[in-house]
Amino acid sequence: MRRNTPIVLLSVGHACVDVYQGCVAALVPFFIAERAYSLAVASGIVLAASLLSSVAQPVFGVLTDRWAMPWLLPVSTLLGGAGIALSGLSGSYPLTLAFVALSGIGVAAYHPESARVARIAAGGSHRAMGWFSMGGTVGFALAPLMVAVAMAVGGLRWTPLLVLPALAGAALCLPVVRVLQRRQTADGSGTTPAAGSDDVASFVKLSLAVVFRSIAFIGLSTFIALYARQRLGGGTAVGTAALTVLYLGSTVGSVLGGSLAARWDRVVVARWAYLISVVAVAGVVWVPSPAFYLFVALTSAGLYVPFSLQVTLGQDYLPSRVGTASGITLGLTVSIGGLAGPAVGSLADATSLRTALAPLALMPLLSWLFFRSLPEPGVSRAELAEGAAAPSSGGGAVKAG
Repeated sequence: MRRNTPIVLLSVGHACVDVYQGCVAALVPFFIAERAYSLAVASGIVLAASLLSSVAQPVFGVLTDRWAMPWLLPVSTLLGGAGIALSGLSGSYPLTLAFVALSGIGVAAYHPESARVARIAAGGSHRAMGWFSMGGTVGFALAPLMVAVAMAVGGLRWTPLLVLPALAGAALCLPVVRVLQRRQTADGSGTTPAAGSDDVASFVKLSLAVVFRSIAFIGLSTFIALYARQRLGGGTAVGTAALTVLYLGSTVGSVLGGSLAARWDRVVVARWAYLISVVAVAGVVWVPSPAFYLFVALTSAGLYVPFSLQVTLGQDYLPSRVGTASGITLGLTVSIGGLAGPAVGSLADATSLRTALAPLALMPLLSWLFFRSLPEPGVSRAELAEGAAAPSSGGGAVKAG
């Protein structure tokens, strides 16, 4: 297997897992239509998955810092798919919540360990980590299409079809784990605990920057379709096009961020991306309609350029707790950002959608302010390889580097 094959497989596997994050929201209209759920009841389904998943990710991060658990990759992928597959089979609301929560736990268990394994597979390459992150955005973007196809077959009773990505993702995880085990055994990496001191202050600043970035992106992704219809006129196709552009821009931004970081420092790239995002979000809110889609694309790319860079920065700020860092940057901070969504909606109800979206332009500015004082960690590829925790045959305690 070629050196870059593991990161490609991990990227595709990442898509197969994150599709289930998108499936939850995409299934809500069908739950409302077939089971007559109210909006408040239906929102509980989304909350059961997203909040539980995001809060649980740091917990799994702590566990993966103590023990290398590569078996979590296929197992968590299957859990994520099984929960969604079963969610449409029972008319019981508590059971539906339980199945969706099971999927959320699977997603939570996957990300910290996959980020640790991807870090090893990338060998210090920011471009490779960008591809890994892009896999998640692609999976999330494909979810509405997959749900629409499955529901067109026969409604909620056909949700078992949605387990197919999980089966594919679990199968892709197995050769990656085996290859990395052989590679680390051959070169002797992963046998020594990670060296270096944790920079907790920088990690806290980074986490706050991620929170504000999350508020901007989740706020826009929640309301961009409706706002596009208000600004441009037309039917649902106008709003769908805006949401599609937003998702496509996120995939471009993920890859672009890794490529730029290969030439310049991650902190510098993120700073410029956030400054551009301030102008882009303002353009989405205020610039006349002909340029609307251009600013939507620029906003999405700008907010996603720092995405994978923030994950690796968090890992480098906490070199002795890579799993914890991954769980927080990928999970908890995103959840906190998402809690601002109801506030945006309430402000829109009281005033207008434009007034409610206007403060989102300040969010990337706040992220930029936190990044102004962040240092660029000096971690060489040799140090990274020496600090990477190898999966041990006996499951003994190790530190991920």
